[in-house]
Amino acid sequence: MNQYLLSVYDVEGGAAPATAEEMRAFMGRVIALEEEMDRAGAFVFGGALHGADAASVVRGGTGLDKVTTDGPFVEAKEHIGGFYVINAEDLDAALAWAAKVVEAINHDIEVRPFRATGRLQDGP
Repeated sequence: MNQYLLSVYDVEGGAAPATAEEMRAFMGRVIALEEEMDRAGAFVFGGALHGADAASVVRGGTGLDKVTTDGPFVEAKEHIGGFYVINAEDLDAALAWAAKVVEAINHDIEVRPFRATGRLQDGP
């Protein structure tokens, strides 16, 4: 089984659910999708990120000197807003899950093979 990263792209200033009812509907779709992924053995981990304005960037320097700045690293209108790490047989299966994520949350998804390192292990 392979693992894939499904990156959720959020457009700066994009439309978020405006009402409590829209938010409940949105979260209902997300919960249903994650339950479907879990039942299929695809769900590994997922999460949402705070906005890009909450980011900090640490840049390398010489020796022990590091520079930390607030805000995103690049000037862009799109930022990663969340992600899933999934198990999938192949790229086609990962793309099928990505299509379901797009349907549930109405955001673009980038799909990339995921290679676990360090303490994480590749899928089963």
